[in-house]
Amino acid sequence: MTTGVRSLAYPSAMQVEHRITVAASPDAIFRIYADVEQWPSWDPDTKQASLQGPFQVGSRGRLTPTKGSTVPMLLTEVVPGKCFTVESKLPLFRMVFEHELIPAAGATEVVHRVTFSGFLSFILGPILIKQLNVGLPVTLRKLKALAEMRGAA
Repeated sequence: MTTGVRSLAYPSAMQVEHRITVAASPDAIFRIYADVEQWPSWDPDTKQASLQGPFQVGSRGRLTPTKGSTVPMLLTEVVPGKCFTVESKLPLFRMVFEHELIPAAGATEVVHRVTFSGFLSFILGPILIKQLNVGLPVTLRKLKALAEMRGAA
């Protein structure tokens, strides 16, 4: 698993990325992603998630983290078997969650990337970087275990 934190070219934006290799197909992992109400089963930082409508660009929903208030979410990119992106906007703050599936020899490299920007990034950034660097690896390991268990069943 690789990790990274970097500042982006535009002001007040930061990004955190973690990766893991999963012995399952991109399509199998994408099916897990598309079942939004089950996100808490593999993402311990998510208390509840819901989507109004199908898992496609433009669908809106809500996500309640285990620590914090419920936030709106919008699917801004969905390519079945390849990737999806969720955006959450709050006053003076924006978070973009990218999920990418890269085929690898008999497996899939899973990339979770979080970019946050806006004026409040200066305040929230250091806290979020720390939380994401702890939480994303756990989330990826749980996703890996679920995908590999389903693949073996």
